[in-house]
Amino acid sequence: MNRSQNLHRLQEDQFDICIIGGGASGTGCALDAALRGYKVALIEKQDFASETSSRSTKLIHGGVRYLEQAFRNLDLAQLKQVRHGLEERHIVLKNAPHLARPLALLTPVSSWLDGVYFSIGLRLYDLFAQQDSLPKSRWLSKQEVMRRMPTLDPNKLHSAVLYYDGQLDDARYCLALAQSAQEAGATVVNHTSVLGFEKDSKGNLTAAQVHDEMGGTRYRVKAKIFVNCTGPYADHIRLMANVALPRRIRPSKGVHIVLPKEVLQSEDAMLIPKTSDGRVVFAIPFGDELLVGTTDTEYNQLDKEPLLNKAEVDFLINTLTPYLATTPRPDQVKAGFGGLRPLLAADPSKATKRLTRDHEVEHDPASNLVSLLGGKWTTYRLMAKDTIDEVDQLLGQERLCRTDEYVLVGGEGYTSDSWQKLKAIYGLPDETCQHLSHRYGDRAEKVADLVQATPSLGERLLPNYPFIQAEVIYTTQEEMAITPRDVLARRMRLEIMSWKDTLACLPVVAGLMAQVLGWSDTTRQQMIDSYATQLTTFIEEASA
Repeated sequence: MNRSQNLHRLQEDQFDICIIGGGASGTGCALDAALRGYKVALIEKQDFASETSSRSTKLIHGGVRYLEQAFRNLDLAQLKQVRHGLEERHIVLKNAPHLARPLALLTPVSSWLDGVYFSIGLRLYDLFAQQDSLPKSRWLSKQEVMRRMPTLDPNKLHSAVLYYDGQLDDARYCLALAQSAQEAGATVVNHTSVLGFEKDSKGNLTAAQVHDEMGGTRYRVKAKIFVNCTGPYADHIRLMANVALPRRIRPSKGVHIVLPKEVLQSEDAMLIPKTSDGRVVFAIPFGDELLVGTTDTEYNQLDKEPLLNKAEVDFLINTLTPYLATTPRPDQVKAGFGGLRPLLAADPSKATKRLTRDHEVEHDPASNLVSLLGGKWTTYRLMAKDTIDEVDQLLGQERLCRTDEYVLVGGEGYTSDSWQKLKAIYGLPDETCQHLSHRYGDRAEKVADLVQATPSLGERLLPNYPFIQAEVIYTTQEEMAITPRDVLARRMRLEIMSWKDTLACLPVVAGLMAQVLGWSDTTRQQMIDSYATQLTTFIEEASA
C-alpha cells in the first residue's frame, strides 16, 4: 500500500467509481467493486477505520436486543436486521479467520423465571442462525457459571444462559478490506479529504476536489459514479453534492471503558441484560483487557471527536457492579473510547436506541451521488453488495458479487496453530509468534523477516504487551500508517487498551516511523507532541 504512488494514480487516472470513506462500508464497497472488474478509487479523510469502524463493541452478531424488540413491539424491521446479521456472521468469521473468532457470552440471571425467558429468546436466536457452525445456546447451573466466571457475586446469581456470537478486531479487519481492495486493483488513499465536487451541464458529479491532509496538495479525482460511505458524516457529503437534500442521519454516541481483564477472570464475555437506560451492556475480553460498553446518547457535535467522559465511566461501572463480588473502581479504567452510530431516522420523535440498525442505498438523481446510509459492522458485506448492485444498474452493467467467498489479506491458509510454523522458521518466542500470527495471518512472516534482518526490531515496545518494534516498521511500510496514532490506535490497538502505556512508547514509535518516512527531528517531535496532547485530553476528560 504505497500512498505516494496511489496519490499519483488518483490525479492521473479516470475511475469508474470513486468511494468516499474508508470505514467498513467504504472498504467493503471498494473490494466488491474491484472484484467486479471496476476501476475503483477510495479516499479517506483520516485513516482507515479512524471513526465508527474502529470504535465498535467488537462483536459480530445479529443483535439479541433487536430480537427482543422485534417480538415485544412486533417490529419486522428489527427482525429483518437480526436475520441479516446472523446470515452475515458466519461469512465475517470465515473470510478473515485470523481477525475474527467465535466468542462465548454468559447472560447471568437472578431467578428461574428470568432463565426461562432468556433461554427461549436465545433458542430463537439459534434458529435464525442455522447456517453457521457456532455452538447452540444452553442454560448453565450456578456452579458451571462460577467455574467459567469466578468474579461474579454468587449471592445474586441463580444461573446463566450461554450463547455464542463472533468477535473481531474491527480496525484491522477494515484495514484487511482496504488491503484486499488494493490487491484486487483499487487505488486506496488515507488522510485525503473531499473539498467539493465538479458537475456537468446536467448537474451530475464528474470530479471531486480533494486535499492531501499530509502533503497539503490539492487534486482532482475523476469518476463516472461517486459513492458516499461516510457513516455518521454522510449528510455532509450529500449536501455538498446537492444542497436541496434533506438530512437523513441522526448520530448516536456509544462509549466503552477498558478495565483489567482480571475484573472478570474469564475468557467468556458477559451480556448484562438490564440497564437503567433500557439497553444491554457487554463486558468482553479483548486482548489482555476487558471492554465494557456501550451507551446510547444523541450526538450533534460532528466536528469534535466523541470522547469518554466521567459520567459515562460511572454509568458503565455502576451497570457492571451489581453482577460482581468486588466493585470495580474508576481508577482501574485504563482507556476508553467513544464512537458514533450512523442511525437512519424516519421518525424524528424516536429515541436513538429505538432506531433500527438496518441500511439503505440512496441514489440522488439530481447529482447522481450514491449514498450508503445506516447499517452496522456485521452486515458491512451485504451493505456493500447492495450499494454496488445499485451502481451496476446506474452504469448499465450486470456483474456478479464475489465477496461471500473471498478470503481477505492475511487469511489464506491460516489456522489457529499457524504460529508454530513461524516459530519453527524464525525461532522467535512463543508469545511473539502467536501475537504476529493472530494479527497478520499469513503476512506474519514479513514482520519476522524484519527481525531476522535486524534482531533489535524483535524487542518489545513495552514489557507487558506483545507488540515488537518490527511491527512499527512493517505497518508504516506496508499498511499505509502515516501518523503515530495510525500505528498505536488502529494497527496495534494499544490506544484502546491503555492510554498511559501508549504515551510511554510513543517516542520510540515516532522514532521508528521517522526512519521509514524520512521525518526531520522537528516533524518527529511535532508528531509526538500532537498525539501526546490528545492522549492527555482523553485521560483528563474521563476523570474530570
